[in-house]
Amino acid sequence: MDENNPVEFYKKLKEQLEATSKWPSNYLYKFIVKSETDKVDKIHKIFDNMRAVINSKKSKNGKYTSISITVNLRDPDDVIKKYKEVGEIEGVISL
Repeated sequence: MDENNPVEFYKKLKEQLEATSKWPSNYLYKFIVKSETDKVDKIHKIFDNMRAVINSKKSKNGKYTSISITVNLRDPDDVIKKYKEVGEIEGVISL
């Protein structure tokens, strides 16, 4: 993500999502976070009650956890909303 201009980043992302997908659609999020239980739990909680499929995998040394989340969303605005919610958790890397 372009940390210098998040407004422009999300605008561009929305345009790409509108051009490449029919909505509602499944969307795959990928995050990397230090393997601190509270951070992993916070990400899981953001997608609670959404019928999301969540897969977590710890790195070889257990220091980091990769989290893949597939969820059906109504439109690109919903995709961006979830990115912003996860972005409030310190230390999360969005891929």
